[in-house]
Amino acid sequence: MLTLHRQLAHQLRYWAEEFAVPHRILTEAGFTVDIAAPVGGKPAADPVSLRPEAAGPEAEAFAAYIDAAAEALANPTALSDVNTPDYDAIFVPVGHGPMEDLAHDPDLGRILVEADAAGKIIAPVCHGPAALLSANLPGGRWLFAGRTLTMFTNEEERLNGTADQAPWLVETVLKARGAVVRSADKAWNAHVVVDGNLYSGQNPASTSRWPKVSSPRSPAADASRRAAPGASAGHPCLSTADSLATTT
Repeated sequence: MLTLHRQLAHQLRYWAEEFAVPHRILTEAGFTVDIAAPVGGKPAADPVSLRPEAAGPEAEAFAAYIDAAAEALANPTALSDVNTPDYDAIFVPVGHGPMEDLAHDPDLGRILVEADAAGKIIAPVCHGPAALLSANLPGGRWLFAGRTLTMFTNEEERLNGTADQAPWLVETVLKARGAVVRSADKAWNAHVVVDGNLYSGQNPASTSRWPKVSSPRSPAADASRRAAPGASAGHPCLSTADSLATTT
């Protein structure tokens, strides 16, 4: 799921690595990845995320991968049109985008509630966990209250120089809503937290550590497997991470 740029002082676009790396891993594994967005239009990469000083030596490769995926990015499915049973998982990559685009999107909230009820994989990374705020149950209770997860931390926002620019901090708000937060011992370290069907990554470095795909569940699943914007079908397994936390 990618967010669209809106006319804000800070360009709320997706972080290139968080799209390119998982999309490549999943498509190379043979899975279909559908891209969805809250409104029509073309999701755009944050230009900062394509600079060598931010993306490192892979900056050119990320830009080339996004160019190659231009057709798919130019025609995202509207969230309102997503039929949750068609998918095995939901992956939410982004930058600061979901803080404005997805955190209160009712269509995404519906998808997440339906996906969680069916035990489907829900996998946000970096600022992506902000999108989980859209999922509320009747009576107003937050679907993910009491769940253990990680996200781009307040410390990382400060070190990144974005804490004072952000309208709110993801870690602060998710904790206030009842999330149990586990973060890496050191800022910027790759860190993945698994709580049941909820797989969350702390930062861009966690993107390549995100759950990789193992064998499909059945021949039927192999024939029709689909990953809703950026996630795996079949039984997930975790690749090696600098830090991995699980909860039962």
